[in-house]
Amino acid sequence: MTMTKSDLIDLLYEQADLPKKSCASIVESTIDIIKTELGKGTAVKISGFGKWTVKSKKDRKGRNPQTGEAMTISARKVVTFKPSNILSNTLND
Repeated sequence: MTMTKSDLIDLLYEQADLPKKSCASIVESTIDIIKTELGKGTAVKISGFGKWTVKSKKDRKGRNPQTGEAMTISARKVVTFKPSNILSNTLND
């Protein structure tokens, strides 16, 4: 099952003694801050959770899977996530 943003808001509401609007604002603001910093190319690290980084990929050769025709895949930026050792250990226990 996938956890959604509204699920995060509901869990925060249950665990914190805050109004639901405040919980929604906290979750939205946190996501906006992460997106903004990644947009600037800044890595975002949350201790005990993991680190998001932006990596640049160069142009590369590829094939259209439907036609088999050779093509060039344009350069782009991608976000990568590396979990912390604590998170990795939690997942693998």
